[in-house]
Amino acid sequence: MKKLVKPLLAVLLFTAASASIAQQAPKPEQVIKWRQSVYQVLAWNNGRIKNNVEGTYNKDEVIRAANAIAAIANSGLGALYPAGTETGKGWRETTVKPELFTDTAKAGEAAKKFIAESNELAKVAATGDAAAVKVQFGKLGQTCKSCHDDFRKKD
Repeated sequence: MKKLVKPLLAVLLFTAASASIAQQAPKPEQVIKWRQSVYQVLAWNNGRIKNNVEGTYNKDEVIRAANAIAAIANSGLGALYPAGTETGKGWRETTVKPELFTDTAKAGEAAKKFIAESNELAKVAATGDAAAVKVQFGKLGQTCKSCHDDFRKKD
């Protein structure tokens, strides 16, 4: 029994220490990297849809891309904008404007529009109607452009 207690105690202490380390807030640089990565995934999926509505339409690919965009939109992107990430470097310097952190009402409204248009795109994509997807994709693009105009520094 004593032979089991020491190893078990060591495992419990290690697990407790690991959990405490895992609960520490991530560094701003890490959050900025996550944020930049999420937007790269969004850009990739937007590109997939754009190629389909401008070229040969593949319903299944559009559905996958639209569902990915909607999932990201509904994932709680606001958590990627904590205080302390207004400036700094992730994979590159952040391009977020300080207004995103000060005009929270406007930022929240932009997020709601992005979520609504993303969800609608996923619904429209499921119908397979390429013309309707193109229209809804344009609406989603307008929400992106509006947010970039308000809250993203020019490259």
